[in-house]
Amino acid sequence: MTICMSDIICITNRKLCHNDFYRQISLIAQNRPKAIILREKDMDENEYTSLSKEIISICKEHDVMCILHSFTATAITLGHDKIHLPLPLLRSLTPEQKKIFSLIGTSCHSIDEAKEAQKLGADYIIAGHIFSTDCKKDLKPRGTEFLKEIIENVSVPVYAIGGISPGNINMVRKCGTSGVCVMSGFMKCNDIAVFTEKLKKGEQ
Repeated sequence: MTICMSDIICITNRKLCHNDFYRQISLIAQNRPKAIILREKDMDENEYTSLSKEIISICKEHDVMCILHSFTATAITLGHDKIHLPLPLLRSLTPEQKKIFSLIGTSCHSIDEAKEAQKLGADYIIAGHIFSTDCKKDLKPRGTEFLKEIIENVSVPVYAIGGISPGNINMVRKCGTSGVCVMSGFMKCNDIAVFTEKLKKGEQ
C-alpha cells in the first residue's frame, strides 16, 4: 500500500449515505484515509464501471488509494491494479490474472480462511466482524480474541472490520492490527473531518 500516516480504510456503501455520494467520497478523501474500497456489490458491471471512473478520479485528486471491489474485469479494463475480492473470487483468480494486480485483498471470517487467503497470494486480509454492527444484526460479533488469533496465524497485514468506532478503535489497535475498516461511520457522518480526527485519536 502507498505510504500514509492513517491506519483507517473507508469502505463505501452509497445506500447508507445521507448526503450526495460523490461529495461524501470527496470529503472522506480530503481527510486522507489509508484507502477507499469501492464496495457497491448490488451494481451490475456497467454501473460499477461508470461509478469506478468517478471515484478513482476523486481519489487521485486527493492522492488517496482507491481499491476496487469484486469486479476484476472492470479493474482490468480501467487499468486499475488494486482489487479487493471475496475469498471465493480470489480462489478463482488465475495466476495470470494475479500478475495484473499490484495489490489484492480479501475478507476472512476464520483462521482457516485467513491461512488460505495468504497461500492464495492475498496482500492483506480484512477480518471481522469484530464488534456488533447494524450491518450484521443477526450475527454474533467475533471479538478481539478472534482478531488476535488471525494476526498470530498470518504474516500479511490484517485490518479489522465491524462496529469500529472512536470509542473502541484503540482496543483493536492494541491487538496488533495493521488498521481498521469503517463503513457506516463514514457513510452516515455529516462532519467527516471531526469523525476522522476522533478515529485517529481513539476519542469519543
